[in-house]
Amino acid sequence: MLTLYHSPQSRSSTILSLIEEMGIADWITLQEVTIPRMDGSGGRDPANPHPEGKVPVLVQDGTVITERAAIILTLTTMFPDAGLAPEIGSPDWGAFVAWLTWYQGVVEPVVIFQAAGISHPWLTATFRGPEEMAARLRAALERGPWLLGGRFSAADILLHSPFAWFPEATPDDPLIRDWVDRCKARPARLRVVEAEAARRVA
Repeated sequence: MLTLYHSPQSRSSTILSLIEEMGIADWITLQEVTIPRMDGSGGRDPANPHPEGKVPVLVQDGTVITERAAIILTLTTMFPDAGLAPEIGSPDWGAFVAWLTWYQGVVEPVVIFQAAGISHPWLTATFRGPEEMAARLRAALERGPWLLGGRFSAADILLHSPFAWFPEATPDDPLIRDWVDRCKARPARLRVVEAEAARRVA
């Protein structure tokens, strides 16, 4: 049994897009919860099993799985026929896992530090910065059109997500901007965006 704890217009929307792309919605129970928002709205939901009250959270047969990269690995491994990840053990699988973990460990911190105007030599030494992030994305997309070459994957879904939410953080590079736009225009993502907008209006 799989349950996804989700809050609209949040990081968990990325996982909804993945589920829609994979066509596995019938296998997952969606539980909507509230979360504390940057604007001061919302609040921690006692029904949410996340240790810090965040989303997304995937619960698999009672086991709590947090962090988008971990949830993506779990779902793409459980449903390999959906085609959103390479075969486990293949060279492309290793590259796929590297993209997901690079996002969690580097991209999101770099984007957040940049948005917050925070700079320190320790941060640069550990995470590098926006220029290095953009260079790595560009190098992959030059072989593209997707991060794994000719194949769209869940790595594209996760890696483009901060730039979809914060366009001002998108590197000023036509190749990267085109990739972000193509990811944003995926029919599965558009269906999620439209459904969440409809809920907000209601």
